[in-house]
Amino acid sequence: MLNDLKAWQAQRHAELSAPDSWLGMIGLFWLSPGANQVGCHEGAAIQLPDGPEKLGDVIWQGDTLLWQPVVGAAQSLRTDLAGPPSVIDHQNLSFFVVDRDGQLAVRLRDRTWAASRPFGGLAYFDEDPAWRITADWLELSPPLDMAVPNVSGDLLPVTVTHKAVFLVAGQPVELLPMSVGEQEVFFVFRDRTSGKSSYGAGRFLKTKPAVDGKICLDFNYAYNPPCAFTAFATCPLPPAENWLGFPVAAGEQKPVDRHD
Repeated sequence: MLNDLKAWQAQRHAELSAPDSWLGMIGLFWLSPGANQVGCHEGAAIQLPDGPEKLGDVIWQGDTLLWQPVVGAAQSLRTDLAGPPSVIDHQNLSFFVVDRDGQLAVRLRDRTWAASRPFGGLAYFDEDPAWRITADWLELSPPLDMAVPNVSGDLLPVTVTHKAVFLVAGQPVELLPMSVGEQEVFFVFRDRTSGKSSYGAGRFLKTKPAVDGKICLDFNYAYNPPCAFTAFATCPLPPAENWLGFPVAAGEQKPVDRHD
């Protein structure tokens, strides 16, 4: 398992040091219905750090989302709601639209960010087989409806149909998933290392789906959310039910690099 973990850590390093890393984010701009100007003009809705005063407009009208550049034809834009969003490039900059519960925002990225501040890497707790836990996957009847906060203070409605139940030091522990898909199950949690040796707002964990009423929670693969690296992310926070009353000394530690 050590080789698998090292390969995963190398992949994490490659993702975070790439041109499209979260560390390259330089802006998050919430859109209003109608035309939203993109440019370096002080009145632009999407502020560019340099370039033309007006590069174009992001036009949001009902279910229609368009990019209308000053020069060239308009084009339809996809948000990230159902998959990868459309990306608009301008020199070293790129931007795309994200959908957060019906509210749209433009994320602005500098793809040359690493030239001035290269990624310094991540620190990890030592691999510990004790944190590779096989938990019971129990159905909730009725399902639990929760309002999960994010770092922006907004609430995201989540319906939870199952819970993972396991023992730590002989005591029963429950962990609620934030989403359950055909390929993976997604958890958000915090523990007694949060704000000390790990990121204060908590960490993410993805697992394979449950099989025969069992699910494997390998906390050695716990990782920092995007908001650990940039202020321009809208990460979910762990619900109170996922605040663990003990330290989970496994997975990624608190990151050193953060770009705001």
